[in-house]
Amino acid sequence: MNILSIVLAAGKGKRMKSKLYKVLHPVCGQPMVGHVLDAVEGLGASRNVVVVGHGSETVKSYLGSRAEFVMQEEQLGTGHAVLQAAPLLEKEEGITVVVCGDTPLVMEETLRKMIEVHGQSGAAATVLTAELSDPTGYGRVVRSGDGQVMGIVEQKDCTPEQALVKEINTGTYCFDNQKLFAALGRVTNNNAQNEYYLTDVIRILQEDGHKVAAWQTTDPAEAIGVNDRVALSEAERLMRERLVRRLMLDGVTVTDPSHTYVEKGVSIGADTVLLPGCVLKGKTVIGEDCVIGPNVEMTDSVVGNGVHIKQSVLLEAKTGNDVNIGPFAYLRPGADLADGVKVGDFVEIKNAVIGEGSKVPHLSYVGDATVGSHTNIGCGVITANYDGFNKSRTEIGSNAFIGSNVNLIAPVRVGDGAFVVAGSTITHEVPDNDLAIARVRQVNKEGYAEKLRNKFKAKKEKK
Repeated sequence: MNILSIVLAAGKGKRMKSKLYKVLHPVCGQPMVGHVLDAVEGLGASRNVVVVGHGSETVKSYLGSRAEFVMQEEQLGTGHAVLQAAPLLEKEEGITVVVCGDTPLVMEETLRKMIEVHGQSGAAATVLTAELSDPTGYGRVVRSGDGQVMGIVEQKDCTPEQALVKEINTGTYCFDNQKLFAALGRVTNNNAQNEYYLTDVIRILQEDGHKVAAWQTTDPAEAIGVNDRVALSEAERLMRERLVRRLMLDGVTVTDPSHTYVEKGVSIGADTVLLPGCVLKGKTVIGEDCVIGPNVEMTDSVVGNGVHIKQSVLLEAKTGNDVNIGPFAYLRPGADLADGVKVGDFVEIKNAVIGEGSKVPHLSYVGDATVGSHTNIGCGVITANYDGFNKSRTEIGSNAFIGSNVNLIAPVRVGDGAFVVAGSTITHEVPDNDLAIARVRQVNKEGYAEKLRNKFKAKKEKK
């Protein structure tokens, strides 16, 4: 079976009141039209055509080679939009799926079922429908007494009786391709909106004696078309619930789904626990048996098995297995932690490799650095990696000890087994197994503190 798809993405989205093209507004981290393309691509369509209009270059740039594009210069209705694909598709044989680019919740599985019903019924067109408690704004599906589809009536053209119908047209269809384009040539704009409705194709096909079928989705969320920020928020909520539910069915414990945000590209292993306040974005991958949260934000990061992270931020970071992070750590791009690493509170790591079993327990900055295995970095240690012009690297060997409040002025190397005394500022290499002290010798001036207090007091009284 040859499957084709047409995605309608030409709407300006005036009600969004945004500089961003409507179908590019993200839902759970991915533009709406990206969700729709994911669904139709899963069908194995031989050709995917996207109808674009205002702001078309941004849509083309985002989708790239995933689709072919046609332009709808004037917004004259859905039928007119589909007709723009005629030069590319009208001679093709097969089934054409038509779906709106602002319906991000439509699922591949539903499209497959619609196509299956279409084939089994021998219909020329099949409509995806849904039942809504409040169908206001949607076209109503009108059926005969025996349940056959008689037509679709747009909201503004409904009679009072038709307006009471709760089964609505989702705007998703499949058609016999050649019959679709033959009927489109006969569609007129004789209606309240003076537009060329795609729904009129249903009427024309029926008048020609062809059968029209319908498949009602069990998930009314698939009917949501996003036309304003309120609908965008609702689509975001429903998509998030769907993604979190899928994770739970795959063996992830989510203790508070309503306070857990997961984007579409995130992957999480079995027996991992997500505590409240997790925000997991981009292409983040989390292994098995982890505890993430509370209040952890991760973007495009990869985490191994058995990792514990709480109250921390990871951005393009990577960890091995059995790593402990937080609370209040910040792992920036290029942070790479090996197995068994401990990163504690108020630690920032950037573009640095931390070797197996090493510890950075608290209040430290490690940037542009390489740290060996089983090394301890004390409280307040800083790798001074920037001189105002260039970034330089710090190298710390294995089994080393860096005392509290040490400044390592890059470029510098501290060797294996070396010991740097607390409070030192290191500007030269510390060879393997050496002890480095780089601070002024302490001098105590007997009784001088009292003299200073008297001096400061006298100065204050003069003011």
